[in-house]
Amino acid sequence: MSPLDERHPSTVSDWDDARRRARLRDTGLGHGWKTLRRTRVTVLRVAALLLAGLVVFAQYWKYDVVPEQARLARTDPAILPVAPPVDPKNWDTVVVDLVGLGGLDARDTAAALPALRTMGMVWAIRYDNQGIDTKVIADLIVRAAELSGLKNVVLVGHSMGGVIALEVAEHIHRDSDRRLVGVILDCTPMDLNAVRLESRGRGEDMLRWMGWLPGARESRLLRLTVESYARRERFLDRGEGLPGIRFGELGEVLREVLREKILSGDAASNGLIESQFTAIVAGGAADNLRALAEPVPEKPRPAIVFIRPRDAGRDRVVDVEYSHQVLIERSGGVDGTLLVVLARNTGHANPMQRPREYNTVIEQQVLPFVQRYQQQVRGTTVAAPPR
Repeated sequence: MSPLDERHPSTVSDWDDARRRARLRDTGLGHGWKTLRRTRVTVLRVAALLLAGLVVFAQYWKYDVVPEQARLARTDPAILPVAPPVDPKNWDTVVVDLVGLGGLDARDTAAALPALRTMGMVWAIRYDNQGIDTKVIADLIVRAAELSGLKNVVLVGHSMGGVIALEVAEHIHRDSDRRLVGVILDCTPMDLNAVRLESRGRGEDMLRWMGWLPGARESRLLRLTVESYARRERFLDRGEGLPGIRFGELGEVLREVLREKILSGDAASNGLIESQFTAIVAGGAADNLRALAEPVPEKPRPAIVFIRPRDAGRDRVVDVEYSHQVLIERSGGVDGTLLVVLARNTGHANPMQRPREYNTVIEQQVLPFVQRYQQQVRGTTVAAPPR
């Protein structure tokens, strides 16, 4: 008789949980250990998890961070020509455009505003993707203007670009022989209090990621996550309980972010966005306005122009009423140099989406105001400052 004949198939009555657990103890990890068995098993499991995490981190560093570090090391700020002046008499003036948070290159924005050509030659600034140094940008503008024979400078800043423009303006006004005609601010937050809470929260979240996650300034994966989360209203259904995900819309968002923010050569890096947002947090715009209002030998005070939506609620990023009030306090009044333009049907610093509205207010309101200051600076002669 075969030994198998003495066995019978297992039945439910044969199940014994105590016997199963005993069998697991006899065959499990470290079953032969007699001393500190539970502690040693726990240490082994933690070590395995750490090793797996280290492998994942190594892949993240090799394929996400290092390639971006190499690319960013080759970037630097630059001045890019956009268009010549409409009127030959304005060949002595250059209008320099600077974009806002998340932007790298101002050429497309400047090209959407042909009305800027009525004031002079138009240039655009391309930021350094590693960060922002306003003294470097100011020196670039001054050197390029000297080489081109341009004596007068008008700066245009959209949103956060206006914060950078004001700091650059102070350098040009106080430390160079070029004459600053004016600074045009488009929905610019004068300090962090002017940034609406939702936008401020996203910026602060990114700064926190930058602070503790290694490689966050270069990580494209982090950028993909943050940019997609910022568009969550397009793919999340917020009802009772857990939110639902519309996967079709999520796919569209991911493709959009990849195309415009990750794979595009014109997208700002995480490090540049950090520098841009930090400039707002620093809140130096009011000090820059004060410096521009102080007398400089043989230099008139520059014009300050603030373009904002007539309906403040249409700007969902910046509280333009708050910035408006700060500008009145710093640059307005009887002897002030401030012009506030209330544009119809515009939103937050969106000249590329509303070019007709922007070009109309520039031609009809901004140009006549700036031309008065242009005539003033043409009547002055400025000696080169000591270097």
